[in-house]
Amino acid sequence: MRLRTVLATVTAGLAAATCLTAGPAAATTAPDHTRDRARDHACSPSVSLDRFSDALDKTTYRGSYTGNFSALGRDRHGDLAALSDRSELFTLDRRTLKPTGVVPLADEQGAPLDSEGLVVDRDGTRLITSETEPSVRRYSRDGRILDRLPVPGALRVAPAGRATANQTFEGLTLLPGGRTLLASMEYALSGDDSRTVRFQTWQRTRGGHFRLAAQYAYRTDDATLGVPEVQAVPDGRLLVLERGFTAGVGNTVRLYLADPRRATDTSGIEHLTGQSGVRLIGKTLLTDLAACPSLGATAHQPQPNPLLDNIEGMTVAGHDTRGRLRVLLVSDDNANAAQTTRFYYLRVRI
Repeated sequence: MRLRTVLATVTAGLAAATCLTAGPAAATTAPDHTRDRARDHACSPSVSLDRFSDALDKTTYRGSYTGNFSALGRDRHGDLAALSDRSELFTLDRRTLKPTGVVPLADEQGAPLDSEGLVVDRDGTRLITSETEPSVRRYSRDGRILDRLPVPGALRVAPAGRATANQTFEGLTLLPGGRTLLASMEYALSGDDSRTVRFQTWQRTRGGHFRLAAQYAYRTDDATLGVPEVQAVPDGRLLVLERGFTAGVGNTVRLYLADPRRATDTSGIEHLTGQSGVRLIGKTLLTDLAACPSLGATAHQPQPNPLLDNIEGMTVAGHDTRGRLRVLLVSDDNANAAQTTRFYYLRVRI
């Protein structure tokens, strides 16, 4: 989803409030655990920020704008697939982030997509969502449509269904084992509680297609927050991003660990408005990214932390020797001078 932005200059007061600095006296009197947290770039007890990169901000590759990124994935070689919501799929070098390829995408009539969610499947094909209908299609590596998955009627954009345009399938992930695909709606359906969004799943068939399966309910912290991305972790739980934007204030971006394994299948429930007996997807806050060290980042508009921007994409890139997940995030700059294409390298303990 393209969030509205306001051009502004980050004030000196905001920079002073968000930069992490310490004088000599503070350094000598701070307790050991404070120094450890600073050294580890801690955002919270569960999450630390290794670094960030603005290397691709406002750049082009073979005539294509290398921004508007809404999703990330990894191929079998470890290189990155980066999905632009302007119907282009980039391949990026995993070490340098330099683009090494770009493929145009379109629907069956050759029209552009509002492409938002991405999974690189085990056979190298790409599963990609579009917010327009919404839809989930399978593409070959060269951008040919191979399949289109069924979508429940209620999840379609009104008047065909109860979804709002530009607020549909944003996140997409394969659960461990590769048999279950899960897509997250960004915001609630008409008639549902305004904080409750639906997560739709599909099961892989023997023929390699996907059939509709269970649906679950997830509740955001606030009705102004949507779900721009979701990623499975090895034990079947999910990393879930919640994101919002307030003009003059900036972005809110929070990372949660969520567990759908005991949630109620809501596919047969027409309206989610606080019915008894409906078990929501459980969630635990891992971090609010505003609490991360800024590491010298700058912002072109007001932000609670100049590190923040319109973060939309996420992929789990592996784990380190201590068992922490390596998680990569990316922001969607909307080709806007007030925003930045920024990659964030996190370590997440679950």
